[in-house]
Amino acid sequence: MANPISLPLYEEISRKNNLQRAFDILIFFLLLSLLIYRFLSLNNHGLTWLLAFLCESFFTFTWFLVISTKYNPVAYKTYPDLVLERVPELPSVDMFVTTADAVLEPPIITVNTVLSLLAVDYPTHKLACYVSDDGCSPLTYYSLVEASKFAKLWVPFCKKYNIHVRAPFRYFSNNPLTFGGSSMEFQQEWNRMKDEYELLRRKIEDAVQNSLPCDLTGDFAEFLNAERKNHPTIIKVIWENKAGLPDGFPHLVYISREKQPKHPHHYKAGAMNVLYMVHGIAGIQGPFYGGTGCFHRRKVIYSLSPDNVDSVNEKFAEDILSKFGSSKELIKSAAHALKGKIDPPANLWNSIQAAYQVAGSAYEYGTSWGTK
Repeated sequence: MANPISLPLYEEISRKNNLQRAFDILIFFLLLSLLIYRFLSLNNHGLTWLLAFLCESFFTFTWFLVISTKYNPVAYKTYPDLVLERVPELPSVDMFVTTADAVLEPPIITVNTVLSLLAVDYPTHKLACYVSDDGCSPLTYYSLVEASKFAKLWVPFCKKYNIHVRAPFRYFSNNPLTFGGSSMEFQQEWNRMKDEYELLRRKIEDAVQNSLPCDLTGDFAEFLNAERKNHPTIIKVIWENKAGLPDGFPHLVYISREKQPKHPHHYKAGAMNVLYMVHGIAGIQGPFYGGTGCFHRRKVIYSLSPDNVDSVNEKFAEDILSKFGSSKELIKSAAHALKGKIDPPANLWNSIQAAYQVAGSAYEYGTSWGTK
């Protein structure tokens, strides 16, 4: 039997199309022939042909660049099952979702993004999802709270039937036979899940129509008198996987950083800075996922070159950490990351106060956050 370490995690499969290649080569030579003809006839036709020659030369050049990128297409066949045979345990991963305007970015879109991440095929006790709402919208928070209730049904359903398309709006836009199965049990559960999603969608749309999801009391009291560009920090742990169950669903945390008119907020860059700091304090402290195929190790965020990940000494760590502000919890978390340690808090609620500190509008002043 082959050694699992020697087996590839993916296979590159060439998808050559000889007919298309021949067609592209023919077009290329025709274009070259046209350019040669134009060039040799410039003296007889003057400025008009010179302009045509320049335009056609530019077109030929850009066409060649485009075709060269498609000349040798490949497909990749992955073998994710081999990952666990190579490493004893999968790393923890923090997932970031950003939104800034509940009108331009309707909450139902944000909700579908979050639900697809919560249902990702990965051990749920090693995942955490952070939603940055830079518009401080109670609509967004309300939608996420309602989505967390639906997620308790949606995540087990996806994993039970190995659903590949895990954004509900996309999944339920197709026939159940397309992305599932034909058994009676599956059909019944599919219909039930669709009804639950439609109920969620209607709740969110009704809240959007009413401008406010509910009275701003209780859990929503912090949104009272909050303006989009002038409001205190709001951090809510919507769901915490306290038992660390691999078959539950991940932590879900809502973050709206403090904004004050007298402090520049640096738009999305500022929001991402706060996400980096909060997930280092009140999170599972893994590498973070910020988009399609976009993973970053925490050591890199703390200014450590990937080439030096194994050469961290005390002095180097102190020099870096001295630039990260006054939060003792952030410095402690960063120190552990630089030394290759992972020390997530046992309880997210216990870390919220420290997270509020780093999410303040003035915290970055005098630090190196956002300057490099």
